[in-house]
Amino acid sequence: MATTLVPGALTAPVPDDEFRLERHGVWKRFRKHRLALVGAVVIILIALVAIFAKFLAPADPNYIDQVNWQGTPLAPGVAHHVLGTDENGRDLLSRLMFGAQISLTVAFSAVLMELTIGTIVGAIAGYYGGWTDYALMRLTDVFLSIPLLPLLLVLTAIVAASSNKAALGFGVIVVIIGGTSWPAVARLVRASFLSLREKEFCEAARALGNRDGRIIFRHLLPNAVAPLIVQGTLEIANVIILESTLSFLGFGIQPPTASWGNMLANAESNMAIAPWVAIFPGLCILVTVLAINYLGDGLRDALDPNMK
Repeated sequence: MATTLVPGALTAPVPDDEFRLERHGVWKRFRKHRLALVGAVVIILIALVAIFAKFLAPADPNYIDQVNWQGTPLAPGVAHHVLGTDENGRDLLSRLMFGAQISLTVAFSAVLMELTIGTIVGAIAGYYGGWTDYALMRLTDVFLSIPLLPLLLVLTAIVAASSNKAALGFGVIVVIIGGTSWPAVARLVRASFLSLREKEFCEAARALGNRDGRIIFRHLLPNAVAPLIVQGTLEIANVIILESTLSFLGFGIQPPTASWGNMLANAESNMAIAPWVAIFPGLCILVTVLAINYLGDGLRDALDPNMK
């Protein structure tokens, strides 16, 4: 849309131009954060490997190579198995690729659930205030007062005892992590809504007869989305670590399904004689978490209004 010129007045961009300028400013600030750019590239590459693991993996991740001498258990990296094999003779590179599928899918799904619950709770508390705010925030305080890892261990142990350990699959881990990690998001959204509900545009929306639901999701939530993006990005790294910790302790994704966490758990007893079975899954977790944290830092700086 072209800029409208008014005689005797300063030239000002119309809203479409302002949006384009703001978007350009966010990209310009993000581009200056070199580590964030590197992190974004690394995350994209890891995601592509996870998505196309079926086509990129040199072997089936659960295939036990007992015939070829190059595929004997705990064999070092050779031509047939580039990164070596694990304690059962399975190709380590293939399991890392398919493990990325599980670890990233759990992380993104749990964070999506966490953001959904936290946003709804925080939005209702921040918009209505009063006793609604008090009750929801006390519930949030209860969750925050319980150490997250012991809580996750107790919940996963209950699930395992009520059915069997194999029941600890993808869906259960996502629900447990996502259903217990939302309080930080709720507090963040509540703080944003407490400020936004007093703004003129919110008062104008009420005066025009908009319902509370429309005001919350159509007018207030879009103005609080920037800190949510940053929080969600950083939470992905936290969930990857949580899932890996649960799997390492035997309460996460269960074998033979590969995840970086249970690969580390299986490698524990063989680290002295075959260190590569622990080094490569550990490096995958380290690189992924670092890349996501750098990406989150870059997004925070780019979306922060004080950085303009």
